[in-house]
Amino acid sequence: MTSGTWHKTACNLCYVNCGIEVLVDGGRIEKVRGDRSSPKSQGYLCNKAARIPFYADHKDRLRTPLRRRADGGFDEIEWDVAIAEIAGRVRNLVDRHGGKSIALYGGGGQGNHAGGAYANAFLRAIGSRHVFNALSQEKTGDFWVNGHMFGSQTCHTAEDVHHCDLLFVIGANPWVAHGFPNARDHLNQIRKDPARKLIVVDPRRSETADMADLHLAVRPGTDAFLLGALLATLVRSDAVDHDFIKEHTVGFEEVEQSLLAIPVAEWAAAAEISIADLERCAAMISAAKAMVVRVELGIQQGINSTLNSYLEKLLIMLSGSFGRKGTNQLHSWLQPLWGNSPGQTFAPTGDEVIGGLLPPNIFADAVLGDHPDPLRGVWIDSSNPANTAANTAAVERALGSLELCVVVDVAMTETAHLAHYVLPASSQYEKTEFTLFNFEFPTNYFHVRAGVLPQLEGTLPEPEIYTRLARAMGFLPGDNVLAPLRDAARRSRPEFAAAFRAFIGDNPSAAAVAPLVLYHTLGQTLPDGTAAAAPLWNAALLCARRSPLAVRRAIGASDDVPDAELGDLLFDRIVAARQGAAITRHEYDEVWSLIGHPDRKIRLAVPGMLEWLARLDPKTAGAPKEFPFMLAAGQRRMFNANQIFRDPAWRRDDPDGALLINSADLVELGAADGDWIAVESAAGRLIARCKRDDSMRQGQLALPHGYGQSYPAADGERLINGPRINLLTASGNRDPIAKTPYHKHVAVRLSRVPAAEAALYQSRSERIHRRAAAG
Repeated sequence: MTSGTWHKTACNLCYVNCGIEVLVDGGRIEKVRGDRSSPKSQGYLCNKAARIPFYADHKDRLRTPLRRRADGGFDEIEWDVAIAEIAGRVRNLVDRHGGKSIALYGGGGQGNHAGGAYANAFLRAIGSRHVFNALSQEKTGDFWVNGHMFGSQTCHTAEDVHHCDLLFVIGANPWVAHGFPNARDHLNQIRKDPARKLIVVDPRRSETADMADLHLAVRPGTDAFLLGALLATLVRSDAVDHDFIKEHTVGFEEVEQSLLAIPVAEWAAAAEISIADLERCAAMISAAKAMVVRVELGIQQGINSTLNSYLEKLLIMLSGSFGRKGTNQLHSWLQPLWGNSPGQTFAPTGDEVIGGLLPPNIFADAVLGDHPDPLRGVWIDSSNPANTAANTAAVERALGSLELCVVVDVAMTETAHLAHYVLPASSQYEKTEFTLFNFEFPTNYFHVRAGVLPQLEGTLPEPEIYTRLARAMGFLPGDNVLAPLRDAARRSRPEFAAAFRAFIGDNPSAAAVAPLVLYHTLGQTLPDGTAAAAPLWNAALLCARRSPLAVRRAIGASDDVPDAELGDLLFDRIVAARQGAAITRHEYDEVWSLIGHPDRKIRLAVPGMLEWLARLDPKTAGAPKEFPFMLAAGQRRMFNANQIFRDPAWRRDDPDGALLINSADLVELGAADGDWIAVESAAGRLIARCKRDDSMRQGQLALPHGYGQSYPAADGERLINGPRINLLTASGNRDPIAKTPYHKHVAVRLSRVPAAEAALYQSRSERIHRRAAAG
């Protein structure tokens, strides 16, 4: 008989954030199952979510604030001492160099965005808007393209995979990485239905590629050549949707001329794709009634990444695969996860700010570079740049040179070891949380999760951390000042709205910390302890104002409910629904209302993109002679996730984070399956266990992300768990516009490891294996 209680919550391991139920017994998560009542995921559960108990309970949890000593060790200190000292040092930096000398790095991970509102509020209160995070490590090239094509960088494409008859996957492996709801169910449905087809572009014969009707095993780094040749083939064969182009787009003639100039045979040869397969691909696109294009980091962190995103969008638009059932769409937002910042630049380096975000690739230069206004302080919340940003050595130097580095996290991360202060946060299942990864159309969903575990003693949720800090710095009024607002919230929402507007009008300096004001007032009236969700109130009001009809449908409001009341009804719905709730329900032909251009038309000719396309040279394809292998650094696998999973026991296999290599390359190297291999790039060197995998092309390698953490063994020694892949990556190997790294295109060479070094790594691996077996 099962004891304990089941609670509804959501998975925090990828941005789909499926609804789950967890069995809590004795203050621990014991089991996980899919939540059948979730309107979004409907009971779906992948293998990774079942291992969430290893995230919620492990040896590396922080339990008290820490202050670094001069010798590099740490002293435990009280919360009041930590807050007072940090506030004093922040104030000193701001007084001497201004608020812009401080940046925020992070502000929310895959499943914890609630804290981001409060971290950003603190940043604005000190006078800075400098934010680095994982999105600008991956996606900002896509945001830049969307800004030009759709009229705002917050316009973002969705995929109606459920209803397509052709799924075109580029640089993604949804069987393992998911990326859209119920991914494996939908892939199986496509595989079993003879009327539906799957095309996969991937150098590797991935699990998804193995299911495909057509697998285009593109040469690593040549996605732009393949996409350009495919687009040129469609134009030359007049297999484009002229009616769609005429009605919904601008600039086709300029694009058409550029595509007609592409030497198709030469570019296909550079990509190592036959003309027959290229033409078959074009024919499948032409025959499809409804195609969805699904892309991921394979092209967004590959060479020519921003151009890749542009060509992907051209494929959607020229084939008319947009704005209909079973095609690509735009989606609504409750609260945009990123901003719209065209034309803004970051003064220390002169780089473009895209989506309101700064790319981690410029972080070290922003600190160490010879600039008149370098960064001098960094506040790091729910992020681990010492492991996740390119060029680990340079990032560690930058972190070590700062005048102030504060880390807010649940665990003693590699970055925390370099901080001046470390503040222990409650885990994602000990507090109210939500995610802003809400990418669905025609129905979009939002899930506010109440805490399901008791708060670990000594930790605080982010709203409480930032409350103490904001009050220590004089940004947030005391509780006695906020009490009238809280009383108004308890009486009625309209009375609170009027009182809140009046309060901000009378106290303009409090506007920056409005999320904290809402937390302490409106938040105290919310159900199930969900006070941290209070900043979503304004987001719900704006969402209802933008899309009143779609909100009305989603929440089932009758026609006699005034539009002015929809936002409050939406807010009440999302904070009360433990399984998540629909926030908008659009009709397909309403997608045009989500385009940012006043004429609601899509711009096909984007400044600089056609010129970049024309400069592509097939002679540049391939690896340099001194580094003949091409490494995909950061592969998604069955048992890896982001850096929040620190306990190696969570992995059912691949505890070493093996280097995948083709058997022919292994033979040529004179190595055997399972040997320890040295991997060396222009930036650095690491040792990895190799694993024979003939799904890899010759000359192609892969290492996983989510490894490289140090973790305490049974005897207290900290062991490195798998490869720290960013020892190999260089911050200069990046996109020229977005500055996103070319992590899927890292040139390396391999060598066998001397016996003594191999024995050292073998011993460490065995200890990790024993730890995993014990788990």
